[in-house]
Amino acid sequence: MWNEERTHMSSDEDISHRHGPKGPRSFRLHRLPVPRAGQVLGLVGANGTGKSTALKLLTGKLKPNLGRYYDPPDWQEILAYFKGSELQNYFIRILVDNLKAIMKHQWLNCIPKVDQCNVGKYLSEADERDMKQEIVGELDLIQVMDRNVEHLSYGEHQRFAIALFAVRNADIYIFDEPSNYLDVKQRLKAAQVIRSLLQPNNYVIVADHDLSVLDYLSDSICCLYGKPGKYGVVTLPFSVREGIDIFLAGFVPTQNFRFRDESLTFKMVQENAEQTETTCARHKYPTMTKTQGNFRLKVVEGEFTDSQIIVILGENGTGKSTFLQMLAGVLKPDVEIPIPEFKVSYKPQRFSTSSECSVRSMLRSNIRDAYTDPQFVSDVMKPLLITKLMDTKVLYLHEEELERLALTLCLGKPADVYLIDEPSAFLDPEQRIVASNVIKKFIRQAKKSAFVVEHDFTMATYLADRVIVYEGKPSIDCVANSPQSLLTGMNLFLSRLDITCTRDPANFRPRINKLESTGDQEQKATGSHYYIAD
Repeated sequence: MWNEERTHMSSDEDISHRHGPKGPRSFRLHRLPVPRAGQVLGLVGANGTGKSTALKLLTGKLKPNLGRYYDPPDWQEILAYFKGSELQNYFIRILVDNLKAIMKHQWLNCIPKVDQCNVGKYLSEADERDMKQEIVGELDLIQVMDRNVEHLSYGEHQRFAIALFAVRNADIYIFDEPSNYLDVKQRLKAAQVIRSLLQPNNYVIVADHDLSVLDYLSDSICCLYGKPGKYGVVTLPFSVREGIDIFLAGFVPTQNFRFRDESLTFKMVQENAEQTETTCARHKYPTMTKTQGNFRLKVVEGEFTDSQIIVILGENGTGKSTFLQMLAGVLKPDVEIPIPEFKVSYKPQRFSTSSECSVRSMLRSNIRDAYTDPQFVSDVMKPLLITKLMDTKVLYLHEEELERLALTLCLGKPADVYLIDEPSAFLDPEQRIVASNVIKKFIRQAKKSAFVVEHDFTMATYLADRVIVYEGKPSIDCVANSPQSLLTGMNLFLSRLDITCTRDPANFRPRINKLESTGDQEQKATGSHYYIAD
């Protein structure tokens, strides 16, 4: 087992910044990411290891205190500390050349109070590059230009925030979690907008939990690891592929240091597909429609089996959650049609509660049998780190902790079909892979079925035995196709997005090809938008 004492990073050496005085509540960040002009630098790491702190330090508005909380150094000493490094040159440019740094924060409520402002007017006032119309079109914001910001959905608010910073003129652009609340198409569009900000002499820095998006838009990667809430360590920049692979492997070869017990890998999901289809019971649901206001959804009849995970792929506003609610019996179709009565367990898209009970009490009252079952504790609760939250009041849980609790509650209820809406929300990359493993293992061992809505492309491809692809015009008229094989469904889905994907030969991680790259052009020429190497 790895030991944090093996490395000097667990001591007071190489501290770039410390939050709070020395003590159990102090957080220290060792080293800093190294931005390079004319490149997009991506940051990947677990929650609580200092990504947001590192981004604030790179703006130059928060000075690195080098671990001296009560006696912070001045800029002259800071520059001497980084002497001979690329960071020294970076900070000199900020101070001497008066570089302008702007940062889109992780949380949307960190944007200056603009709730009462009109979206179009606010973007016009912020536009310093005469790029408003182009960026608004790229981010699909045209239909909300006449609204006030307070009336935007989460996804619209995120795209508005990205646009708000993209129309400004800056030397350093920093984006913290730009993928939150966005569907796959919107994430890729946002990535293209962010990458378009790059110039030979400016800097673009992005932290994101979606590995596919980070891979797609970055030129280099810095990994962050450590003990969440205690300390974080930043690696040197690596190539994109090498940096993400280092994070997944949990091993930094340049330091000969392992920061995680086990590597995170993506096994091929088709290996048991034929066996599953021939040996497991088959279930069907009928063609049905649902009209809600001006929106109409048609669900084409489909078939699925036990021990199978069906991932639902589509843009926001296409009715994915509506379909789950129809399967759950929460919503009724327009025309009464006999639907097989499945015993279902449903995790909603957002889990919120004002309960002041402890996590232990909530588990005991909602999933008493599973909560006391040793195998459920071992296979679900421990990997999702629920056992560490038992005495915490639910009201005080962070959003990622609430998501893990919601997934635990869903899987803990006896059911034939598990309906799971966006299990990756607010989870960091490591937690997302762990959650995927938990879902797959549980569904296979329990010989149950699951329908999963997921926007993280890496997680979606890893989970899916079959996929349902949505088509149509969001918020107006959409069709949910029948479940298809992963290869056929992904080819259809990616062709609609005009992107191509392959798999890393080492760990089978899905990788979205850079637009117009050689691989992208070759796969499009053959019609293989989703390519699985032999």
